[in-house]
Amino acid sequence: MLLFLCFLLPIVSALPNVREWYQLSQAQQDVPTDLSPYDVKFLEFQRKYNKVYPTVQEEFRKFEIFKTNIKIIEEHNKLYVSGLKKFFLGASQFTDMDSEEFSKWVGMSFMRKSNPSMTSTFLRPNNVVYPGEVDWRKEGYGSQKPVKDKGACESCWAFSATGALEGQYFKKTKSLASLSQQQLVDCSTSFGDEGCNGGLMVNAFKYVETNGIESEFDYPYTAKVSSTFTRRDCKYNASKVIVTCTGIIEIPFGSELDLLAAVATVGPISVSIDASHISFQLYAGDFGHAVLAVVYDKLNGSQMWIVKNSWGTHWGVDGYVMMSRNKTNQCGIATMASYPLW
Repeated sequence: MLLFLCFLLPIVSALPNVREWYQLSQAQQDVPTDLSPYDVKFLEFQRKYNKVYPTVQEEFRKFEIFKTNIKIIEEHNKLYVSGLKKFFLGASQFTDMDSEEFSKWVGMSFMRKSNPSMTSTFLRPNNVVYPGEVDWRKEGYGSQKPVKDKGACESCWAFSATGALEGQYFKKTKSLASLSQQQLVDCSTSFGDEGCNGGLMVNAFKYVETNGIESEFDYPYTAKVSSTFTRRDCKYNASKVIVTCTGIIEIPFGSELDLLAAVATVGPISVSIDASHISFQLYAGDFGHAVLAVVYDKLNGSQMWIVKNSWGTHWGVDGYVMMSRNKTNQCGIATMASYPLW
């Protein structure tokens, strides 16, 4: 089995060709290379992210971790400014976590293969010329909604699934919907998901195919389940269902070409990636030589995906991460990709 951190994302775009802030040269960007004095920066960090520690000893321990991570940021960004790195780092809500704490927060899990009887395989259309850019945000998907924050509950699979469902709903109706991640967390255990302990988007899609899904307004997110975690936790109300699906399609294992075709012709696609590296923990932006995702066009020689996370807007670029495309399936981005049929 492949070991992945739970980091399941709807891919939303591939290469805008307009000049944006992320296309600025290194010299034009405000990249932090000296964040001293660290004690002042730590106080600013605490205020920005509402960090409160239970004891003086714990606060000191967190400060030492913070300092270590800040020094990593500084050294990495010096290489970026020199043109030796393709992205830069910055302080985020995770900068006071060591690697063990971060892995626990993200949710280390073994990504299991889905049941083949639950899904069909994506067939790339023949004789189709794919556009040079695809950005579903420019079409209106998610343009009015900030990236959500899953909190400490390991529910990234639910956010990914609702993202793909919302994408299909938008594509067909041209209306934006905000679907209930909490319903999936509370109610899809009989389909193989494990609430705040992880899950798979194909299981979530199967649950929605069977039951439908409510809006986030009617079934709001709480980022938790009860300690008993029984069926009584599920507050599902069939009369409030606003979205269903009719099936599940999986992208062929490891094929970025098929993933590209799906993003271009279908819409936002749920994927899983390995997010264990510290560069994800401290990610601030992907710029310079490795700029925004491309499908066929190139920008400074780099082809990219843009994916939407569920760690809020303080992480990455307003909650999004840019990743290399056609680089031997980097971070396993095409390893476990799927979407629901409308």
